[in-house]
Amino acid sequence: MRLWTVHPQYLDAKGLTAAWREALLAQKVLSGATAGYRFHPQLIRFRSHPQPLQAVGAFLASLADEAEHRDYRFDKTKILYPNIAEEIEETEEQLIFEWAHLLQKLQKRAPILHRRHYEIIKPESHPLFRIVPGEIRKWEKR
Repeated sequence: MRLWTVHPQYLDAKGLTAAWREALLAQKVLSGATAGYRFHPQLIRFRSHPQPLQAVGAFLASLADEAEHRDYRFDKTKILYPNIAEEIEETEEQLIFEWAHLLQKLQKRAPILHRRHYEIIKPESHPLFRIVPGEIRKWEKR
């Protein structure tokens, strides 16, 4: 499961679709609708939000907006709480770490996108996140 800190505009088609599926799974976990993945580290920042379901809903809504921008059809009715949520603070080093990880994926499966983005040092973040100074999160798998 990867709930990207980077803005969905940078994801290739496979990445955007995977992010949608994984965020829907996160929503199920946070709502208690499934027993699996309950302790997945990617859920820590959503669980620490005052309104976890609203936070994952806002995350999903941004993915759906990006999909719509690309003429894809993600079913927004699957989002339990599609409204705006209070931002989640995320660290600059976490964003940079994920950016490097995404660039490696794009190099293999979407070389055109990789060439378009590889010179970006600090990408935009997903709208749910407010970037603050700090290190890579302890929950991140390296």
